[in-house]
Amino acid sequence: MESSSHGSNLEMSTSGAGAFNLAPKNTSGIKKWFSEAKTTLSNDLVTSPDDDLFDEIERYIEALAIQMKRVSNQATGMVRKSKELAHGYFEFGLAFHQLGQSEGETLGRKLELMGGTADTLAALASSSADQEWKKLDEPFKDYLKTIQAVKLALGRRHDKRVSYTALLHEIQTREGNLHRLRMTPGSEAKAYSTEMSLQRYQAAAEVAREEYAECSQRVLREVDRFKREKAEEMKLLVLDFIMLEIKVNREMETIWGELIPQLEEGSVGGHQTISTATPSPQQTTQVEPTMVNMPPSQPPPPAPSMPSQPMYSNVPAQPGSEALMQNSIQYRDNNLPGMGL
Repeated sequence: MESSSHGSNLEMSTSGAGAFNLAPKNTSGIKKWFSEAKTTLSNDLVTSPDDDLFDEIERYIEALAIQMKRVSNQATGMVRKSKELAHGYFEFGLAFHQLGQSEGETLGRKLELMGGTADTLAALASSSADQEWKKLDEPFKDYLKTIQAVKLALGRRHDKRVSYTALLHEIQTREGNLHRLRMTPGSEAKAYSTEMSLQRYQAAAEVAREEYAECSQRVLREVDRFKREKAEEMKLLVLDFIMLEIKVNREMETIWGELIPQLEEGSVGGHQTISTATPSPQQTTQVEPTMVNMPPSQPPPPAPSMPSQPMYSNVPAQPGSEALMQNSIQYRDNNLPGMGL
């Protein structure tokens, strides 16, 4: 990742020039003096126009390191929980497989289906944990390494600043000693030796000044590039993580959705089961009528009564009415006594 290369670039940019080299006879004494000088002069350092900017960068880096460390810890915890979820699905599926084997029949097959679905979800959660580690946890750890490299670069700049300040103070001291020796009769040899030493320190101070300025400019460029690229990379990082979570949750929803109809149907692996739908009239069993379930008999509806017409011997019959009269009128027997006209 590019953030890892930022750290190496910062380290290379601040360690390439090297420190200045003096050529004193007593090397150990110079080293001891130089370490003491750094300590005593650290509160009275040489100033530069970029000091305020570097102070702001240091505060920014310190706050960023705290927040990035917190986010990195949470990302690591999320990956750990995803792995625990995968293990939980595996144990869940194993328990349902064992329960289904003990039950058998249709219920056992349904329970084993549940166990198989849990195994699929366990594999999906394990793959998701690996992707979260690559897309979330590892990039934040790389950012922490880059931030640490920025801190080291700022520390090296501070060391070069202290070194340059120490040389300037030493030059001032030797200039004062040289002026005093020149004013003292008989001290020409000492004055010459002090002057040669002063020239060496002035050359070293010039090298230290150039290294200090070069280190400062490199740190500014690297920090500016880090801030620009970090903003773009952070946006892509968050988008990749969001898309990963959407994909995983959709796949989980699909897996659960495929299980529901198999559990509701009642047929597992082609086995027929009793349908819960309402039977059609053709599928219902015909019940033979008996004395118990036979409905009570109803009397037949009365025939509609036709109006009777008077029969007179002198009234001609209407055409077509003879058949109607024969079907509807009952004649009385004329042989009955007392009924003749």
